[in-house]
Amino acid sequence: MNNQTTTLDSFDQSKRLNILATIAAAEKFPASDNGPINLHLHTFFSYNANGWSPAHLAYECRRQGLYAAAICDFDVLDGLEEFFAAGRLLGLRTAAHLETRAYFPEYAQVDISSPGEPGVTYIMGGAFPRLPAAATPAGIELQALKQRARERNTALVNRINAALPDIAVDYDSAVSPLTPADGATERHIITAYRNKIENLFPAQETRAKYLAELLNLTAPQAEAVLNNIPALEEALRSRLAKRGGPGYEQPSPDTFPVVDKFVAWVRDCQAIPLVTWLDGTSEGESNPDALLDCLAAKGCAGLNIIPDRNWNIKDPEQADVKRAHLAAMVNAAAKRAMPVNIGTEMNKDGLPFHDDINGPVLKEWRALFMEGAQVMIGHTLLARYAGFGYLDEAAGTEYPSLEDRNRFFAAVGALPPLNQSTANMLEDSGPEKALDWFHDKIKGTQ
Repeated sequence: MNNQTTTLDSFDQSKRLNILATIAAAEKFPASDNGPINLHLHTFFSYNANGWSPAHLAYECRRQGLYAAAICDFDVLDGLEEFFAAGRLLGLRTAAHLETRAYFPEYAQVDISSPGEPGVTYIMGGAFPRLPAAATPAGIELQALKQRARERNTALVNRINAALPDIAVDYDSAVSPLTPADGATERHIITAYRNKIENLFPAQETRAKYLAELLNLTAPQAEAVLNNIPALEEALRSRLAKRGGPGYEQPSPDTFPVVDKFVAWVRDCQAIPLVTWLDGTSEGESNPDALLDCLAAKGCAGLNIIPDRNWNIKDPEQADVKRAHLAAMVNAAAKRAMPVNIGTEMNKDGLPFHDDINGPVLKEWRALFMEGAQVMIGHTLLARYAGFGYLDEAAGTEYPSLEDRNRFFAAVGALPPLNQSTANMLEDSGPEKALDWFHDKIKGTQ
């Protein structure tokens, strides 16, 4: 990594965008019309395994020839405008999502997508076209999402500190500074505890001894994990924050927002509520049709999956089971004409930068995944510049068939990436003329 790309991760946004503009003017990027996609990338505004900013992610996506990309942070939209600006600079199709966990009353007695936590589901808002104004109900709820996440984090730290006072950390001084906008996650908390352990035990021998006791490891196991930061942090996370650890607390209906409220908020932001599916192995996910129908009735209109965790499995028997679950879920979404959003998250070391949608497992659904990406991009553009969102009444009137609506929004998403001058023109044109412009552009490609 050179000095320029390192600067892309500065906590100073002006530095990030200035250096990106310099890179964009000087670097030649590969063609991307037939490139791969990743519509689920966490940035350093929540947790990215490499500590990458939205600008850095956009650069890497363009450098690797991605056709389209979307960021997806936990409980915040802090990277939205930066990612869009970076896309306009680089010639990259972009979207911005938000992920959280919510309480799902109808599934209160079973595990869903958060293992060991009955009634708790991951859920997303897809393709936010803009940040909601701060003083509006939508803007106030966005801030509340962030504040509730901070309260959960500080409570977690307080519980760990009480149980392990020798490695206690101060949230404001040790955790919050690890992100640029106080959007820390559980993974940042674990990093703070790892940092504290390293400071308390600078000698490797004494640190290994402490870790062996804390993590219930043999001396050789502690030595092996000592200099493998990702493995060490996973072990610390399992020991400190997960079920059975001193920081864990079973969620209650008051811990997270109710699904219905979150879905209503997403739609109020003119975004697309997305069902978020893990791997089909839980009781709550065992019936894809029932799960999708229940959440669709609440207003969800798309599906997010992380294919890599469902097919890239070493154990042959487990791989067959998970691939069957994947096929059942994808086909259930396709049957309902639900756009499917895919990506690899990049919030853990070793994850692929994008899915192999041309490979032997995923190629069956390549067209479906590409359409899903294009719908997210098309909705972003149409809602942002033309006031014409995928779930708006106007779109439902003009395209009552979901298949036709998907085709239209995908056609917009398939247009060449927006540059700054075109974006300025669309802003100046107003919604009606902007919508005409998109219609004319689609006709010109047919």
